[in-house]
Amino acid sequence: MNETIVKFGFPATLLRELEHWVILLRPAQPTLGSLVLAAKSDATEFSALPSQAHAELAEATRAIESALGSFVEYSKINYLMLMMVDPNVHFHVIPRYEGVRSFRGMDYVDAGWPKLPELGQAVALDNDQISTLVSELEPLLK
Repeated sequence: MNETIVKFGFPATLLRELEHWVILLRPAQPTLGSLVLAAKSDATEFSALPSQAHAELAEATRAIESALGSFVEYSKINYLMLMMVDPNVHFHVIPRYEGVRSFRGMDYVDAGWPKLPELGQAVALDNDQISTLVSELEPLLK
């Protein structure tokens, strides 16, 4: 796995592995259910991915939207390809909603709603919280 995938907590954050992509729980949650969709390639430019990786995005996004739709009941979903710090191709997947979502006694507010997501307002998960969210989300992404 490339350095970007490892930085986002792989293997502890792994929710699903496809041929060209991994879906990871984002350890810092600006909204409940925030994920990282990361290419397994060492590519640092989106256009450098093989055509098969682009085609596989349809499968990955369908799985993500179905899982997060039932888990978070989001109103919108943002796929942010920022790649300013982490060099390999990846998207931050941010489910967006008005109000609060609660999970296991913690509240997750979409601080930026209805404008840009406030990534700096993320809830930093500890290892136990990551494990709990992974076990909840992983079956939904199959």
